[in-house]
Amino acid sequence: MNIILVLIDSVNRNALSAYGGSEFETPNLEGFAKRAWRFDNHFVGSLPCMPARREIFAGFSGMQWRPWGPLEPFDLRLPKLLEEAGYTTAIVTDHYHYWEESANGYIQSFQGAEFIRGHELDFWEPLVADEDLPQWVTNIERWRPGYGHRYFSNVKDFSDEKDFFPAKVMTAASDWLRKPKAKRPFFLQVESFDVHEPFDVPEPYASMYGDASGRDHFTLWPPYQDAARQAEFFALATAEEIAYVRSQYGAKLTMTDKWFGRLLQTLDEEGLWNDTAVIVTTDHGHDLGERGGYGKQFPHFDSHANIPLMVWHPHLKSHEGRVEALTSTVDIFASVLEIAGVARPDRSHSKSFVPLLAGDLSSARDAVIYGTFGQGVCCTDGDWTLIQPPDRTKPLYAYSTMVPTTIDPKDTAIEHGLYIPGVEMPQWKLPIASDGPQDRRAMDSEPFLYHRKSDPNQQHNVWNTIIEQRFRMERIMKDMLINYGAPAELLTRLQLPFGG
Repeated sequence: MNIILVLIDSVNRNALSAYGGSEFETPNLEGFAKRAWRFDNHFVGSLPCMPARREIFAGFSGMQWRPWGPLEPFDLRLPKLLEEAGYTTAIVTDHYHYWEESANGYIQSFQGAEFIRGHELDFWEPLVADEDLPQWVTNIERWRPGYGHRYFSNVKDFSDEKDFFPAKVMTAASDWLRKPKAKRPFFLQVESFDVHEPFDVPEPYASMYGDASGRDHFTLWPPYQDAARQAEFFALATAEEIAYVRSQYGAKLTMTDKWFGRLLQTLDEEGLWNDTAVIVTTDHGHDLGERGGYGKQFPHFDSHANIPLMVWHPHLKSHEGRVEALTSTVDIFASVLEIAGVARPDRSHSKSFVPLLAGDLSSARDAVIYGTFGQGVCCTDGDWTLIQPPDRTKPLYAYSTMVPTTIDPKDTAIEHGLYIPGVEMPQWKLPIASDGPQDRRAMDSEPFLYHRKSDPNQQHNVWNTIIEQRFRMERIMKDMLINYGAPAELLTRLQLPFGG
């Protein structure tokens, strides 16, 4: 069976009409959801972009051991496993992190790759002169120095929506599907870096949900990695500016949805639905001012952690079918392998969701964990969610067979040994100096406990009042971390009272 995996970056579940959203138009994703199975309790795993992709490629929940970085030499590689099973594999993407040094090893596992250049900070076109920057780019530069300049230098010659990234990615993917290929099944990974920032869109999208002239007054790219700068932004931003940013996010979502529709049209024209499984999901959502924050930083509330997943399987057909069982990003790995008829390797944290499509709940997850290395860990059993911050005075270590460029150890005492369960290749134990959280909300963060059914927007923290559920969720989180083989010091750092 052919397999197409579509990753659309930074998609908010509640922004999709397929999930009940009414603010923005997403008819093609809605149409696909009516054909496919819609997963209602699908969650992120390791955050953000490249940690999420490591879970997909390697079936490995890495947030306990290491931050953003390349694939490890010991990591499994999903495209290689499929190639060994007789698949033709390829990726079409504008996700420029793949060709950065800090994210090496991912695209190299495909037989073919097509890159769409120029998104965000891609080192593509020469930088234009400072005096040639338009006002909307200067607005970005105020909050993200260098970011707007780099992006504008890449896109300054774009004239209409066909020049923009969703059009190029989905068109290139459609072209690949039409090309003559060897008579064997294929695995095609299609990645649109949009709906990622900056929220820069052409007409008619720029005027769909707000006044397009706002780009001359407001930023299209609010800060969030820098806690102090984000706090300053919210101290100065008007309600009008925050609404404008949201409107342009929605505009980019609608534009991306349109070009996703072209990919669906190609499946129609090529007659692929009867022998092709299609998985559509995202790596994480993107907060748009909720709780005074942007992005996908810890604490990981459902607004960006409960993400969309829609699956078409030609042998397990559905008409608006719903899957309520818990799933996570890491489960994409085992699910793709099962669809391909390939046994899941033992050294994997992934569980296939394919049996759920047939109504088999025997292997369903009781809970999932998710988080960002060095920040906090979250756990949900579907009914309750625990968001546990770290004690930043406790030691933090990264474990890796290499010293990725994303790790900057401040200590000279580096040990070497076997730390990650099931990995026989020695790893470095690297002490990481805690320099505070990336997000101001995490700086003074308390633990959070929410009942998802009665409090879906997670407004009422009951960590101090419903003690029995707090203890139960802390035990679940601790047991899951132990089962994953997480470093012992992580339990202590998370202040879990039942172990560590």
